[in-house]
Amino acid sequence: MSGELTIGLAQITGRLYAPDANRRMTLNAAAELFDRGAELVVLPELIISGYGTDGDRLLEGAEPVDGPTALAWRELAARSGGLIAGGICERDGEALYNTALLVGADGVLLHYRKLHLFAGEKLRFSAGDLGLPVVETHLGMIGVCVCYDLRFVETVRALALQGAALVAVPTAWVPGFDSDRWDRDGYALQARGALLQANLDQTFIACASQVGDNGELDLLGSSLVCDPYGKALLGPLPGDREELGTVRVDLDQVHRAQERDRLINPRADRRTDVYRLALGDRVL
Repeated sequence: MSGELTIGLAQITGRLYAPDANRRMTLNAAAELFDRGAELVVLPELIISGYGTDGDRLLEGAEPVDGPTALAWRELAARSGGLIAGGICERDGEALYNTALLVGADGVLLHYRKLHLFAGEKLRFSAGDLGLPVVETHLGMIGVCVCYDLRFVETVRALALQGAALVAVPTAWVPGFDSDRWDRDGYALQARGALLQANLDQTFIACASQVGDNGELDLLGSSLVCDPYGKALLGPLPGDREELGTVRVDLDQVHRAQERDRLINPRADRRTDVYRLALGDRVL
């Protein structure tokens, strides 16, 4: 893990239960971001199905992990030499999963199912069962989680302790958890949480949210890229409209952020003699 990387965020909104149209939209957005120099493009949560909770309609448009979206993203990634992270409604038998994929020229590099289901998602999706994987790519070590997962501090901590220099987070931030939608600086409260997590865990976090009224819900936008010191390098993008953005980051900051001073070393200072974080049968 070293060197610089250009991240592209696609703050776009999926039409409800229109996977073919939404897939084309993601390809157009990602292609434009690659043309702007992005090497990793992050797309929102459930961007292919649209963020909705009608179980029957979700089932109609759901797809396997190796379905048409992964194939289309793979073809674009191969042409661009980059990577694409984004959300699909995955079907496995009769089960539906709120799934995020990281796709490159060789296909699906990382397959993640959302662990923490939010509100009405609990009535439509099965809880994730693939843990918190990370993958070494030609751009660096990358982990993925989805939206509400960020509210659980163990999520990013587990990814960071496994070596993730960057956590890509497809989101569809909605009101309901916090009383306010945005603060006076234009940050959704969820985005403020991402900044804090990045600082505490010394990793980059890149969040791409859907935005605006999709016919069922209001989506808050506020997509951003956080550095491992808790600073926003890109965003927050607007809370009321679609927008694409890119930013150049230096992944070497992840190592530097782990030593804030000669006597301030947030990774080394963990008291693993008192507490430990277990991931499956592994202690991190």
